[in-house]
Amino acid sequence: MKKSMIVVALCVVVLVPMALLTISIKENKAEQQAINAVPGIKDNETRASEWGKNYPRQYDTYMQTRKSEDITDVLKQDPALVVMWAGYPFSKDYNKPRGHYYALEDNINTLRTGAPVDKITGPLPTACWTCKSPDVPRLMKRDGELEFFTGKWAKYGDEVVNTIGCGDCHDNQTMKLTLTREYLKRGLDAEGSLKTADATHQDMRSLVCAQCHSEYYFKKTEWDDKGTKKTAMVVTFPWNKGFAAEKMEAYYDELNFSDWTHQLSKTPMLKAQHPDYETFVTGVHSRNGLACADCHMPYVREGGVKYSSHKVGSPLDNIANTCLNCHKGTEKEFRATIDKKLARKNELAKIASDVLAKAHLEAAKAWEAGATEEEMKAALQDIRHGQWRWDYAVAGHGAFFHAPEEILRTLGGSINLGQDARLKIRIVLAKHNAVDYVAPDFSTKEKAQALVGMDYGKLVEEKKTFLNGLRQEWIKQGEAKGIYDPESRKDMKLKTSYN
Repeated sequence: MKKSMIVVALCVVVLVPMALLTISIKENKAEQQAINAVPGIKDNETRASEWGKNYPRQYDTYMQTRKSEDITDVLKQDPALVVMWAGYPFSKDYNKPRGHYYALEDNINTLRTGAPVDKITGPLPTACWTCKSPDVPRLMKRDGELEFFTGKWAKYGDEVVNTIGCGDCHDNQTMKLTLTREYLKRGLDAEGSLKTADATHQDMRSLVCAQCHSEYYFKKTEWDDKGTKKTAMVVTFPWNKGFAAEKMEAYYDELNFSDWTHQLSKTPMLKAQHPDYETFVTGVHSRNGLACADCHMPYVREGGVKYSSHKVGSPLDNIANTCLNCHKGTEKEFRATIDKKLARKNELAKIASDVLAKAHLEAAKAWEAGATEEEMKAALQDIRHGQWRWDYAVAGHGAFFHAPEEILRTLGGSINLGQDARLKIRIVLAKHNAVDYVAPDFSTKEKAQALVGMDYGKLVEEKKTFLNGLRQEWIKQGEAKGIYDPESRKDMKLKTSYN
């Protein structure tokens, strides 16, 4: 009797946990199946909160990108940039990027986009919306790509009303990763090492990012709209010759392309945008089969449910779940190593920016002293190439983590070219009796902007007028059209470098 009771008790002890485990597994499987089920989202749905009703975990983590709310004024950190970008909008305002939650807001608030008063005033083209919103592919489908890229930025102010969201990367019916911008497909196929049609799922975990985190220029494209001649400024990737800084430089030189002519040195300049993908594919992480999402959107678990975190940000914010999946050591040791290496890169970047800013100022003095175009030609080419390489190395904020050796090599080349330019200009200055010229002080943002003749106060007042006027009308019009998602600005506070 006692033996049978003991056997029964042991069975209960063993079977009950097994039953509970079985129930738990079934529940987790059911939950995972519910997640894996694909509820269709209506076509052209650009409101992330609507997608979030079916994918709450992904949406909740995406909304956490609003925690990166601080503004870091890069021009204040390194005033040499004001001189280097004289005559270009970046000399007015340049901040470190914040989370996807703020992408559209920061684009609207920056002094670079100016203070339009209607749909046709400038200064920038419609292409400046391209990477900021899922409303962009919606408008490209509705109006056509060439029409979208035609006109001024303010043209779509009441249509581009939702920040980066689900529709930028996912097919609304299948939820598969998808490319929503045709210019990336053209760029990939022109470069050739990875054709669009051959892209795997792992490739797509980087390519959806590459739609926006890449170097581009606005290609002037003439087109006919039912008998009306129009000009589109089409986002184009300069990848025909390859991804390296020198390859893209050669592409631009062959086209004789420049983003602007420098206000002081008169150099035909190139401005790198954010070549994150290019630096990634030339680095060790890509060569070892990783994708952008492996480090910037790591998988997380809740019970038996596994999903990709959409809190897109620096891997250093979550080292244990990103870097230490592959690297050895403790988090403290890893962070110390990164800090040491990054300090070296920042040191070279600062040397390069100082050298290049002085080269621009010395070139301006040479022109003033009577230099000829022939005398200045070689030095200006060095400035163009030196600053391009510096910009390539720093404009992609994750570049040093993507490809540290390549970035140090590129910065070294930038410094050499900048010094070569200064030596050549010094010879010209001597020829025109100005060899004793010393570049003026640009040690603060305010001094640098005054040096290039910028009326900063006026720019700020004009911008505030726009933000309190036309910008508010855009929001109201977006609401009236039923395309604006109020959740996309929930708890948002206006933060700028000038506020």
